[in-house]
Amino acid sequence: MRKRIWTLSPWFIIFSVLMLGMALVSYRYSPNLCYVELGVSVVSAGIVLAVSLRFNSYLNSNLKSVIKSLDSADKNFIETYKMPVVVVGEKGDIIWNNSLFSKTLCNNKNPLGENIMPYLADNELDFLASSGSADITFNNKFFTVYCVKTKVGYVCYYIDNTYYKKSLKAFRDAQPCVSIILFDNREDFVNDNEEESARIVLSVETTLQKWASSSNSLYKKLTGNRYMVIMGEKELQNNIESKFSILKDIRNIKLGSREATISIGIGRDSKNLKECELKARNALEMALGRGGDQVAIMKDSDSYEFFGGVSSGVEKMSKVRTRVIANTLAKAIADSDRVYIMGHRFSDLDCVGASIGMQRIISHTFKKHARIVIDEERSMATMLVNYIRQERQHEEIFISPKEVKNITPRTLLIILDTHTPDFLESEEIYNKCSRVVVIDHHRKMVNYIKNAIVFCIEPTASSASEMCTEIISYMGDADLTSIEAEALLSGIVLDTKNFVMKTGVRTFEAAAYLRKKSANTVTVKRFFSDNLETYKEKYNIVSRAEIVNGCAISATESQVDNIRLVSAQAADELLLITDVYASFVLFNTPDGTVNISARSYGKINVQIIMEKMGGGGHQNMAAAQIKNTTVLQVKKQLIEVIDEILSDNNN
Repeated sequence: MRKRIWTLSPWFIIFSVLMLGMALVSYRYSPNLCYVELGVSVVSAGIVLAVSLRFNSYLNSNLKSVIKSLDSADKNFIETYKMPVVVVGEKGDIIWNNSLFSKTLCNNKNPLGENIMPYLADNELDFLASSGSADITFNNKFFTVYCVKTKVGYVCYYIDNTYYKKSLKAFRDAQPCVSIILFDNREDFVNDNEEESARIVLSVETTLQKWASSSNSLYKKLTGNRYMVIMGEKELQNNIESKFSILKDIRNIKLGSREATISIGIGRDSKNLKECELKARNALEMALGRGGDQVAIMKDSDSYEFFGGVSSGVEKMSKVRTRVIANTLAKAIADSDRVYIMGHRFSDLDCVGASIGMQRIISHTFKKHARIVIDEERSMATMLVNYIRQERQHEEIFISPKEVKNITPRTLLIILDTHTPDFLESEEIYNKCSRVVVIDHHRKMVNYIKNAIVFCIEPTASSASEMCTEIISYMGDADLTSIEAEALLSGIVLDTKNFVMKTGVRTFEAAAYLRKKSANTVTVKRFFSDNLETYKEKYNIVSRAEIVNGCAISATESQVDNIRLVSAQAADELLLITDVYASFVLFNTPDGTVNISARSYGKINVQIIMEKMGGGGHQNMAAAQIKNTTVLQVKKQLIEVIDEILSDNNN
């Protein structure tokens, strides 16, 4: 151990010498002044000396107490300890340290009297003493700090882990990550001029090869439109930081107005390459279920990270696949003793319209007991429900979640217009049913229903009603009447905004099919009519909107009964404003939850924005629900998310 600590400030010594010199000089001019200066010097020296003696006594008494608390260890032991050691007072001041601490952490400077906090990376001493240790970085070195509390302070000692930490980082950076890449819309180019299509395919493959080469990665072509790239974790992190610029590079490959797009599924953090490859396949399936043109990184079974997804999805569901799904669904219905059809909470015209069409076919064509599970008090399609109930008075079609009983192992649950348990009309009914079918047009979310015997999700479809219309046409439509056709058509009209958004050839074919089934467009139009109060509140919300980065944002504190419907309609109206590409309406519900209705024409992906807010949905239509907050706080958070997303897309 060091000798007894004795420190006098060099500034005090310099000050004393100067005062003595001044006194001697003053004696020649005024002896009285000399005596005064000598008196001041003596008094000052006495005070400083007393304080210094008291401070040194404090240091030595604390140090002795610390040594005693360490089981009376040899006094030279700590000094010769082969790791940095420091003794700290109760208030965090350094009262002693060994030479290795000064050399390793202080650049050979004396740290006595300094506060220990900078050397602990701002970890509290009490926290360290209770937890035992903490990993810190100091002067580009890695340490594990251990802290022991004594009667009068603390003893901290440092273990230099720099070599091991750097070795671990190098090991992790070299861990392989498997990427499976799909050229989403290759078929769209192959069907064109052979020479031009070959140029597009070659450009895509060349771009992928250059990307892999720049990342020191292994590139391999698997099939006609599938590729594999194996890269290290470090290269993956570099791509994450660049937001996977490869997506934008591929989109720059064009033929006329059409852009090439790819989807990438990446598996990482696995025990071996085989498990990594399986994760990559699952991640690619998730990316495609969300519309493609994006990267999905899978770490474990329920953890994904997404990048991209700014362009419209590529249609993947062919009529052949629709017929296969219809046949599988028909067999599942035939093997059931009863069927329940259920959608999402706060059901809309699309959800209810699709349910009505399916219920008619199941109950009349297949002669099975079929009911639509709906909470009418929370539904936004009450006009359609009342219309169907009036037209089919002799039938029991609707049933509340509380009335559902007699669920058996053969009971079939058909879920429409959603694919996540959190959004279901009744999650309890879903948990009781072992046989589940899912039909949805929203982009795939992470917490999707995994136990479905039929899982049909097509994000390029305009609506669940469009999908059900196609399926019904292959299941036998002899019993479909104009009433059900109108219900299905209302769902298509709702989600396409009168055939303006998300409309493809298949959408108009479904609408034409329903018109052939005598669907009355005037009747459908009546389902969208508003009362005067709703009409006023809708345009009140529109009038309060503000434009931020091409997004119209409006918030309301209104508590009208149908605030959800009003807000959704207001969000649609805001899209009619010039230079507005997305709209967001914020409103409160009686339970204190702040809700967001989001709409877009497709240039801005509102699904990604709502996912950042804890919600989800579709590229053109999404929503979120945030609890324990206020409308103003959510609005501020929403603007920050919009700025972040749009900034990433522009880079």
